[in-house]
Amino acid sequence: MQATRAGAPWAKGIGVAQTLLMIGTRKGLWLGRSDDRETWAIDGPHFLMNEVIACAIDARGESTRLLAGAMSSHFGSQVFRSDDLGATWHETPNGAIRFPEGAGASLEQIWQLAPGAASEPDVVYAGTQPSALFKSEDRGETFSLVRALWDHPHRQEWGAGFGGQAIHTVIAHPDDPDRLTVAMSTGGVYRTFDGGSSWSPANVGVKAYFLPDPWPEFGQCVHKVAVHPSRPERMFQQNHHGVYRTDDGGEQWVSIADGLPSDFGFPIVVDPHDPDTVFVFPLVADGQRIPPDGRPRVWRSRDAGDSWEELSQGLPEGDFYAGVMRDGMTADAAEPTGLYFGSRDGNVYASCDDGDSWRLIASHLPDVMCVRAAVLA
Repeated sequence: MQATRAGAPWAKGIGVAQTLLMIGTRKGLWLGRSDDRETWAIDGPHFLMNEVIACAIDARGESTRLLAGAMSSHFGSQVFRSDDLGATWHETPNGAIRFPEGAGASLEQIWQLAPGAASEPDVVYAGTQPSALFKSEDRGETFSLVRALWDHPHRQEWGAGFGGQAIHTVIAHPDDPDRLTVAMSTGGVYRTFDGGSSWSPANVGVKAYFLPDPWPEFGQCVHKVAVHPSRPERMFQQNHHGVYRTDDGGEQWVSIADGLPSDFGFPIVVDPHDPDTVFVFPLVADGQRIPPDGRPRVWRSRDAGDSWEELSQGLPEGDFYAGVMRDGMTADAAEPTGLYFGSRDGNVYASCDDGDSWRLIASHLPDVMCVRAAVLA
């Protein structure tokens, strides 16, 4: 086992509640810390010149574990883990995630790292490119391929989105560890009710305008799916063109895009305190991928998408041409809710009042790909 030092002096001796922020970029990982969510100490880079598209903060065990999926153009993809808030990092020999012999594929990129249900504190899932799901039963030290999804008869027809063919969303049901939802680009949403032994698509009501049949069983280009743990049957989806909600666990999706300046975007985030409050970051169409009028805005709905309001205080008023990626926006569980987003021009913005106002907390980083936040005791 190899350990690497990355200079995080604040990671030891913490005696007060603090907010921890993970910022994954095209050229490494940065860690942020704040005791008041207004002033921030930013530490990094970790894994310089590695693409960090996936990261996770897993606070279910006796100690908080940080996970980062880092891809080196020379060494390939690896899962790194830290049990001391980033002071040291450990890697598993042979990369932790590898396709078994005979699978006919090799790992290109790790797109998602997601803790499992609370009742299974050692379970962690990984979504990858090509579209596959891996499961760990030792908190992310080793992973095995979920073979039933890889062998699904639909897989040969899953396509590649602009960013590649990947499973980028993994949602564990909070009360039933046998239930799991994944989403991919392109392929759509799939669910299992038997711990991964069988999988079925869940895309009714979601349009795929780019296909000959715009209402297919599968093949939709999902950008992100979000859920509130207290109401797992309600999920929200940002699609390639479309914003949707389901109230029955994915049996039927309905559009909630009315009132938004664009139905295109990547991230979608549910307020941890309210299953009716959801946030999106609209972009102009798939051919431009910039904020409308060059003005970055977060849009909030407090009624599950029936209406939307623009949140702009503290954000630039123009000349902003960077997008926010599917995992580039997140929320913490503090009160009031903290929100964070990182853009592809290397800026990170934070709000500690449920999105009502924003401030720049990091700038001139590399292209931001993922952001995760947690309040730690």
